[in-house]
Amino acid sequence: MMIGRLLHYCSPRARRLVIAELSFVVVAAVLQGIAFLLLVPLLRSLFVGDLDASWGWLIAVGGTAAGYVAASWFASQIGMEASTAVLDSLLERLGDSVVSLPVAWFSTDRTGLITGLATQGAMFVSTMPYAILRQILAGFIAPGTVLVGMYFFDWRLALAMTVMVPIIVIGYRWLSRRIGRGDKAHSVAVAEASNRVVEFARAQPALRTAGEGSIADRLVDQALEDQHNQYRGLLMTGGSAIALFAGLVQLSVTVLLIVGAFLAIGGTVDIAILIALLVLGVRFNEPIVAAGDLGGGVAVAKTTIDRLDELAAVPRLPEPEHPATPTDFGIEFQGVTFGYGGDPVLRDLSFTAPAGGMTAIVGPSGSGKTTITKLIARFYDPEVGTVLIGGVPVPELGTDVIERAVAPVFQDVYLFDDTILNNVWIGNPDLSREEVIAAATRARVDEIVARLPSGWDARVGEGGSNLSGGERQRVSIARALLKDAPVVLLDEATSALDIGNEIVVGEAIDNIRADRTLVVVAHRLQTIMTSDRIIMLDGEGGIRESGSHAELLAAGGAYARYWRERVEAAGWKLTHHD
Repeated sequence: MMIGRLLHYCSPRARRLVIAELSFVVVAAVLQGIAFLLLVPLLRSLFVGDLDASWGWLIAVGGTAAGYVAASWFASQIGMEASTAVLDSLLERLGDSVVSLPVAWFSTDRTGLITGLATQGAMFVSTMPYAILRQILAGFIAPGTVLVGMYFFDWRLALAMTVMVPIIVIGYRWLSRRIGRGDKAHSVAVAEASNRVVEFARAQPALRTAGEGSIADRLVDQALEDQHNQYRGLLMTGGSAIALFAGLVQLSVTVLLIVGAFLAIGGTVDIAILIALLVLGVRFNEPIVAAGDLGGGVAVAKTTIDRLDELAAVPRLPEPEHPATPTDFGIEFQGVTFGYGGDPVLRDLSFTAPAGGMTAIVGPSGSGKTTITKLIARFYDPEVGTVLIGGVPVPELGTDVIERAVAPVFQDVYLFDDTILNNVWIGNPDLSREEVIAAATRARVDEIVARLPSGWDARVGEGGSNLSGGERQRVSIARALLKDAPVVLLDEATSALDIGNEIVVGEAIDNIRADRTLVVVAHRLQTIMTSDRIIMLDGEGGIRESGSHAELLAAGGAYARYWRERVEAAGWKLTHHD
């Protein structure tokens, strides 16, 4: 049931408020139905001229109506507070779900999905109890109360109405399912369109060099067109379903009128009661039709709840009940095979990165260098084999221990649209401003700050767009320094940097080495040469050679050839710049 599913995502306070609100709604609807039923004996007493009885019935109607007004007022007041509490609960549960998801889940762009849930979806669901369920409950409970009361006045008219109840219920459920399917498809299209628009905005520097009519333009246009088509389909299917439901409700009125006419012709019904009951029957078809219109809103809210259920159902990485403690921070791979759900990128890979030393990972593109760092950071668990830190398998340490112990610095550095200082500060929010600046200075971020008018309080732009790639990486290295984690993973990627930034990033790496286990996907010759251990991958998921720089050069194998090629290429670059 939709209400039960909503309450599952509510905090205890929000749950109490929603239950209280709906309870008052139910009481108000029942009192409304009773008030209208009391009009039947009131009209009959007026019809026969019994004024004494009329006064009694009028007082009863007035008292019931007053109770209805009071219950409606309480439902309204509690409803507004409940909507705020439900919104807070949904956003909190969404946030908890997002931070507990394995990092691998975010490997594809989920911006549109999360944005939709956090904005329109959560807002719509939070207002549903007050704006939709309240009217649906009133639309069915008040007429239901009248229908039950009709049996006390004329069972034949009541039975005629009762016969139509299953048909109306089936029609309502069909309407909800039909609109729900349409909204689910529309929700997927909206998420895809959001992803494309965000991607289009982020890639503007590259797209402007491609000119108009690029593939990105076509992808955005296609996504928006698909969203438009899905929305148009939702309107058409929803409109036809609502019209059919309204027809079923009107059919019940027709049945009531026909039965009433036969009873009147046969003289077997009190005319005053017949007129009053027919008026009530016609009057209470209107809220049922209105409830049918709003039934689509429940289906739309169900789509959001379904999305939250899907997030909750995403498999999490196993966590230990009692996390182990590593003996040191050396890293070991034992027979690791991993392939992102497809062909293995790493095959039966085994090596050791000694504690307190720097291990460089080199090899051809696509050989699994970055994958190794992601397995150490526990973005994934291996399909086969074990990754250990300090002699303890990573699953026995748990994600929280890994997050505290490991500071990753990857190529795709993301900075928040905030100040330079705050982007470094998130590495350790407990430190003072002076301590943050000191760590950032060690990563040479002070040189970036010196050229900006606002200094440390200069904003970096969305994703760090106001800074160059090398400058963004310096900020990321400063975060790692500030975190002071014993293990640092660095996807150096200095091959894409200008010579000035390459030198500065190299010096920042030297600053981060002290007393840390450093695993570097190395491109810079100085980094490779000064590493304590070098792991050279073979491009087929395994290791071709491993050892120190001097040992591998002396062996005269694949690494020695790789080194000579890099040195010659670097020498050519230096000659070219001269």
